[in-house]
Amino acid sequence: MSKSLPFLTVPSKLDGTMAGDVGFDPMGLSEIQTDLKYARAGELKNGRVAMLAIVGMLWQEYGPLLPGDVHQNRDPFAAVAQVGTQANLQIFLTIGIIELATFKQTYGDGEPGDIGWDFPGLLKKKTPAEVKKTKEQEITHCRLAMIAIVGAVTQTLIFHKPLLG
Repeated sequence: MSKSLPFLTVPSKLDGTMAGDVGFDPMGLSEIQTDLKYARAGELKNGRVAMLAIVGMLWQEYGPLLPGDVHQNRDPFAAVAQVGTQANLQIFLTIGIIELATFKQTYGDGEPGDIGWDFPGLLKKKTPAEVKKTKEQEITHCRLAMIAIVGAVTQTLIFHKPLLG
């Protein structure tokens, strides 16, 4: 039985070995996915982007802005258009470089989501139980951020008002 919904059966591939695995797969996506590590790496990558995006939306609306008229728009979507093509190309170029630099870690063997960027050594001094808890927290926050950014984008596009006011 699933931990998330007790009336559901747990798919065979969801054996609890990955962080955040509580047997929730009502659509049966784990059965059609050949490699769950690849799917988890994608979930973590999209979740990390969503965490940055929701913080970015809030920062754009309420945080201090860069000097100059081009940076003074509080609407996150209008601000993207206002800074122009060159600034947006720099962002996409940086994303592309990061994707190319971490390609083998994402699509190869190893721990899903580990792209070798633990510069401050956040996991090195932790016990295996603490590392497991940290990974559970990360995937939970990733999932929450993905839901949050969808809600924030929808609210902003429909009502054209700041998120918190």
